[in-house]
Amino acid sequence: MTYILAIDQGTTSTRAILFDGEMRIIDSAQQEFAQHFPKSGWVEHDPMDLWNTTLATCRDVIAQVGITAAEVTAIGITNQRETTLIWDRETGEPVHNAIVWQDRRTAEICRILKSEGHEDLVTDTTGLLLDPYFSATKVKWILDHNEGLHARARLGQLAFGTVDSWLIWNLTGGKRHVTDATNAARTMLYDIRKGKWSSRICELLDIPQAMLPEVLDCAADFGTTEASVFGAEVPILGVAGDQQAATIGNACFEPGMLKSTYGTGCFALLNTGDTPVTSKNRLLTTIGYQLDGKPTYALEGAIFIAGAVVQWLRDGLGIIENASETQALAEAADKSQDLILVPAFTGLGAPYWAPDCRGAVYGLTRGSGPAEFARAALESVGFQTRDLLEAMHGDMGEAETQVLRVDGGMTASDWAMQFLADIIGAPVDRPEVLESTALGVAWLAGMRAGVYPDQQEFAAKWALERQFEPKMQEPYREDKYAAWKRAVAATLSV
Repeated sequence: MTYILAIDQGTTSTRAILFDGEMRIIDSAQQEFAQHFPKSGWVEHDPMDLWNTTLATCRDVIAQVGITAAEVTAIGITNQRETTLIWDRETGEPVHNAIVWQDRRTAEICRILKSEGHEDLVTDTTGLLLDPYFSATKVKWILDHNEGLHARARLGQLAFGTVDSWLIWNLTGGKRHVTDATNAARTMLYDIRKGKWSSRICELLDIPQAMLPEVLDCAADFGTTEASVFGAEVPILGVAGDQQAATIGNACFEPGMLKSTYGTGCFALLNTGDTPVTSKNRLLTTIGYQLDGKPTYALEGAIFIAGAVVQWLRDGLGIIENASETQALAEAADKSQDLILVPAFTGLGAPYWAPDCRGAVYGLTRGSGPAEFARAALESVGFQTRDLLEAMHGDMGEAETQVLRVDGGMTASDWAMQFLADIIGAPVDRPEVLESTALGVAWLAGMRAGVYPDQQEFAAKWALERQFEPKMQEPYREDKYAAWKRAVAATLSV
């Protein structure tokens, strides 16, 4: 038997998934971990929570299947992107909590850099916008707010990494400080055209390059786990940031192919081939994946709050106990009420990029209750997705979406997927394997190990579970979307 272990380290939980030789899921293990909110707009993780839940879930799934680590052919890692860690190279001890991608504390740093005219340099070099979302200003903040760290960084005593780098460092016993091109491309420190760290941006932010990891392809030799970790040495052969891993898992290998992943946030990626397309609509130009030293580029739009809006219904409002309840509530909602929720809990992402904006609800009546809130929450994800697709069409000169491939937890809701198809006016394809993110890195690792098929055969094996065709009449669709746009404009004006 062939076994590939995929580590999927996400924003709210860590999962380990074992795939067999036919790329089928055998079993999985999952653990949630604590979220820390020291101040409004700040989000942190304890780095040891990320490592310990990875260790525990991997050990759990290996034990559940009844095999040993010696029977695992290779490991693939996918991770929440942009989340920033710095640790001591000698001891491996973190110098600060991980600052999560959602965190907005560096908004003032970004404002100053913009006012000084540096955004063009950042965008031209990295394909990104000057925004707190990305790793670079988080690194600067940690160095600036912890005495002595700048000096230690210049002496080469500190290591910076996104979550993949942190996990690989620990898995290999500190022997490898590496990342892949997709994660590097999200740091706001990486020149996506030249394929190397940008000395100009590092100097601008006073970030010593000695801190930075080596950048590899998505399928490469990232190191071997210490035998003491799982009981045997296992090679790590595939790494990709979660959204790029989902692009790979959905086999979006041809220019023009489009996928959208619905996890804590929502992320749409459009394959643009070997050409980095500069957005005129405040989307991001990024690396979709890199194989054999050749990057394939993508346009990306990021929504900060997707599945997190359902968590808010559960944890913030207490109107549901389980995410699955939202479908029945949405179906039962009063159709005469046009409740619109703009879930800008941590600001609005693409194409607005308004970090200080906060959420709002419009159209409340005395009759508004849990059902109407549930429907508005699910609809908000569809509306935001259309915002992204409209921006992509503008950048690519395309009139409409041909088909949207989707994955992630929210896609299990038939109601949400039908509304998505309705509001974008295009078919939505849900795959048989909803775990596209884990599948993507499992394939990378298995392909590198020589036990999984090549890119072309992998794409041919992609299987559709259900296609959602749009049913909404166009005038009604456009009226609903216009109401959403008015709600967003009102929210931005506050």
